[in-house]
Amino acid sequence: MVKIIRNTLTILTRREKNILSAASVIMTAVAFSRVLGLLRDRLLAARFSPEDLGVYYAAFRLPNMIFELLVMGALATAFIPVFTSYLDTKSKEEANRLASSVINLGLVLFFFLSLPLMFFTSEISRKLAPGFNEEQIKLMVSFTRIMIIPQVFPLIIGNFLTGILQSYRNFLVPALAPVAYNLGIIAGILFLTPLFGLYAPVFGVVLGALLFVLIQIPTILSYGYRHQLSFDYHHPGVRTIGKLMGPRTLGLAVSQIDTTIDLVLSTLLGASSVTVFNFAQHLQQLPIGLFGVSISQASLPALSSAAARKDLPEFKKIILSSFHQILFLVMPLSSILIVLRIPLVRLVFGSSTLFDWGATVATGLTLAYFSVSLFAQSLVHLLARGFYALHDSRTPVAVGAAAVLINTVLSVLFILVYKLPVWSLGLSASVASIFNMFLLLIFMIKKIGNFSFDELIFPMFKIFLSGLVAAFALYIPIKVLDQLVFDTTRTFNLMVLTGISTFCGMAVYLFIAWFLDVPQIAVIFKIFQRLKPKEKGILLDTPQEVVNLQEN
Repeated sequence: MVKIIRNTLTILTRREKNILSAASVIMTAVAFSRVLGLLRDRLLAARFSPEDLGVYYAAFRLPNMIFELLVMGALATAFIPVFTSYLDTKSKEEANRLASSVINLGLVLFFFLSLPLMFFTSEISRKLAPGFNEEQIKLMVSFTRIMIIPQVFPLIIGNFLTGILQSYRNFLVPALAPVAYNLGIIAGILFLTPLFGLYAPVFGVVLGALLFVLIQIPTILSYGYRHQLSFDYHHPGVRTIGKLMGPRTLGLAVSQIDTTIDLVLSTLLGASSVTVFNFAQHLQQLPIGLFGVSISQASLPALSSAAARKDLPEFKKIILSSFHQILFLVMPLSSILIVLRIPLVRLVFGSSTLFDWGATVATGLTLAYFSVSLFAQSLVHLLARGFYALHDSRTPVAVGAAAVLINTVLSVLFILVYKLPVWSLGLSASVASIFNMFLLLIFMIKKIGNFSFDELIFPMFKIFLSGLVAAFALYIPIKVLDQLVFDTTRTFNLMVLTGISTFCGMAVYLFIAWFLDVPQIAVIFKIFQRLKPKEKGILLDTPQEVVNLQEN
């Protein structure tokens, strides 16, 4: 037993030495977490109507707003780069004191922000969901009040623990924390629904938030972290974090306007449209989290180290390699989600009497329009972290604000002027995301220097072409085999047809990529076969060594 415990601790406390290894760990855990998230949605769709679930999802808006403004503005933008620099250039004790002060000050700020929101939840909810009736508003208010403090309070602590662990190059435990969060919600749905109805997943959210923190505590203690009751807002590191997160928090505040308007507009189409929008968003976030977020998170410590050493060539190589690898991995999944949207929605969310054919079609169409910009949404995570590593949070904030403005204007125009269905919100989001990505790329090039055509543009063209051909390969078996060979009203037949089509599309994608000599094809072998670290074709062996895949 002692040996098992020791081996488990060794695995949990292991530090990843290169970006691709770290990304592989994150991808595996993220894939598990996202699958659990989709299982959670399927359980919800089988037990509650889209109208009821619309109220449940709308209730997240206010707690999520508080959480994102307090934590997301500080974590990737400022906390990880500054905490990492303290570990590299100062003592671990000084870094721990910095982390304690930041966490404590964040919790105090959260407490003073949450109290007035608890009192005015009813008034705020009416503004957020003008399309809801009185009964739905009352339910939304109750759900929101349950989630504000019990959910957000542990999530704030948990996400800063995640930042500390990632600074130590430990990516396994932070990646498992969202798994624990989803398991808590699933437990609430399975065991509490008979007693509490739609309150069951709300209680599950609170349980999941507690598990999110608890799963990280043993590992972080093993690194020597001991929390202190320090509120040193004069600490140089705290002041640096405050300065860096200021523009990012402002940018997030602007993005909250965008997200809030999406909620307001979708409620005007009915509570079920809120569910359709959220289901489509959750499904398209799977490849984004799996590749875009994972590789970006794994790259941030190495980018921060290169920036701290002022090693610009190293920084450019990391950005370029990560950029093309994200693009290469996301493109085929984008084609799959667009072409196979209806069978995927049916397989993931089911076809119960509560989640009927109309909801399936609406979710599939919204998913397709979201998926047009999967590549852009994924690459924004990398480019933004590149700016954060350079201690430049103003540029991504300004660009993000412009993208939010575009999204908001288009959303209002589509829903209120042209009276389009909920899928138009996915279209407006895609247009804004593509604009966001390309503008960030332009500013990044201006900041770190230009890339040659062969370095940046030509590989992008080959990857996009491979994805386009793969889309046709996906479409043909669906059209040929549907109804003529398979009765897709049966789940097993639908799974077989979807599997055949996906296999054909992926095989064609890999073949075309190999034929066009796309160098990122080596990533497939690295992730799934774990090639030796010193072989050519690997993204990054150490923060000091980048292999240029294009030279192969």
